[in-house]
Amino acid sequence: MSDLSADEGGGADLPGWFRAIRAAVDAVTGALNVAGTLLIVAIMLLVNADVIGRGAFDAPISGVPEMVSMSIVAIVFLQVAQTFRKGRLTRTELLLGWLERRSARGRQALELLFSAGAILLVWQIIAASWPLFEKAWRRGTYEGTIGDFTAPIWPVKLIIIVGCVALFVQLILHGLAALIRLVRGDTE
Repeated sequence: MSDLSADEGGGADLPGWFRAIRAAVDAVTGALNVAGTLLIVAIMLLVNADVIGRGAFDAPISGVPEMVSMSIVAIVFLQVAQTFRKGRLTRTELLLGWLERRSARGRQALELLFSAGAILLVWQIIAASWPLFEKAWRRGTYEGTIGDFTAPIWPVKLIIIVGCVALFVQLILHGLAALIRLVRGDTE
């Protein structure tokens, strides 16, 4: 089996240099995932504090809707690379499983084609996001209302780029693993 979960055991069928690179990239991806999870917990605590403050003390916390909306975007991009790495993004396993039963090399070729297309797509997202980050940084763009609550938006724009770069690297590794298996003719 050559899907993403097969690499969870370290990809024993892959060269040692590849496994070392994958381990380093996985550590970074895992750290981003943990940051996203911690952000979920922080937002959960913030929303609960706002509800309690609003109901019990008639003192809501300013900016909660803005912080939640910016955090949702940040959480998605912090966790997308790990989601891909763990094989949790939407895929057509029915087609891939059918193809693998008929031709393991055909599956690897399709995985390589998928990786190439996804790499191009994610590169476009990075290229489109970079000017938005620079503009938000230069102009000091913020979310909220002056006098009540304001928060800069550049950190979220930066997180979008960091998450896309992490996904980009995971996609390259996925494509490279498929290419190695395709060239070697592995049937695992």
